Amino acid sequence: APSLKLIFTPTSTPISIPSIAAPGPKQAARSTPAAPDSIDVLLRGAQQYYQTWNNCGPATLAMNLSFYGSTITQADAAKVLKPDPNDGNVSPDQIEAYAKSIGFHAILRVNGTMDLIKSLLRNGLPVLAEKGFEPEADLGWMGHYELIVGFNDTQQQFIAMDSYMGPYQAVPYDQFDRYWHDFNRTYLVVYPADLADSVTSILGDQLDTATMWKHALTTSQQEAAQNPTDAFAWFDLGSNYVGLGDMPNAATAYDHARSLGLPWRMTWYQFGWFEAYDQIGRYEDVIALADATINVTKNIEEMFYYKGLALKAKGDIDDARANFQIALQHNPNFGQAQVALNNLTQ
Repeated sequence: APSLKLIFTPTSTPISIPSIAAPGPKQAARSTPAAPDSIDVLLRGAQQYYQTWNNCGPATLAMNLSFYGSTITQADAAKVLKPDPNDGNVSPDQIEAYAKSIGFHAILRVNGTMDLIKSLLRNGLPVLAEKGFEPEADLGWMGHYELIVGFNDTQQQFIAMDSYMGPYQAVPYDQFDRYWHDFNRTYLVVYPADLADSVTSILGDQLDTATMWKHALTTSQQEAAQNPTDAFAWFDLGSNYVGLGDMPNAATAYDHARSLGLPWRMTWYQFGWFEAYDQIGRYEDVIALADATINVTKNIEEMFYYKGLALKAKGDIDDARANFQIALQHNPNFGQAQVALNNLTQ
C-alpha cells in the first residue's frame, strides 16, 4: 500500500468547523435483536442498561462491569465520570481510569481490528468500542459506545449491548467498522485480574504504546492514500501523529481533515487537534476551535482546559485561570485542569 508522509507548512487559514452528515447506513435501521442461529460466540451475563440523558459512557461501562458481577450502576459511574449531567462527552481514558479505580484492570488501545475483537470474545472478554453513531436523521452524527458481546461470521455480524438501541443488537461487520473508523478504532478491555494473562497474550505487541501508534499510523496512511476524500482517515492520521509526538504533521493532517469536512460535534470527543495546534504555537486556532464549541454547548470541560492552555501561552494568565476554573466547575475530577491551575504563575 502507498505510504503518505506529510510535510508541515504553516497556515493562517481561520479555524472553521464545516457541518456535514457522515455518509453511510443509518443505524436506526438496526433495531431488532440478533437471531441466535449460527452465532459463533455470545457472551451472556451483562445486564442491559438503557442510558439516561446523555449517559452512554457510564451506562455502557456499567453493562461491561455487570458481566463480571459488579453492581455498579450507570448513576454510580456518572457521579465520577460526568458530575455535570449535561457534559456532552465522557472520554475513553476517563472510563479506563475509573474502571481501574474500582479494582478492575483496563487497557485502552486504538487501531483495533475485527479479528482482535473476535479473539477477545472467544476468551470471554467483552469489548467496549467507541464509534460514530447516527441513530436518527434529525440528530446528526455523534459519538457513542457499544459493548460487543458476540459475533456471527455466517451473517457477518457483531452482537452488541447498546444503551440506546437495546440488548443483543446485530451490527453488520461493514457498518461496525465504518463507524468505528470515525474514532481511530478505539477500544477498551475491562477485566478482572484472573484474565490478565489472556489479555496480554491476545494483545501482544499492541500492549507497547509506541508500537501501537506506529501500526495505527500505517493504517491511517494507507486509508488516506486509498481514499483521499475520507475526512476521518485524515483525522485519524493526525491523531496517530500526535500519539507519536509529531505535532507539525499532526496539524497538517487535521487541517486537511477539516478542509474535507467533519461533523460539527467532532470537537466534543477527540482532542488531539487541540494538542497539536497548541504545541506548534497556533494558539489563536486553539481558542477559536474551543469557542466554536462553547458557543454550541458550554458543558464540555475539555474546551475550557485547552482554551486555558492557549491563553496561558499567550500570557493572559487571568483568563487562563478563569478557564481552568470553569473546567473544574464542570468536572472537579478533571486532573489535567487542576494541575494546569496549580501551575499557573501567581
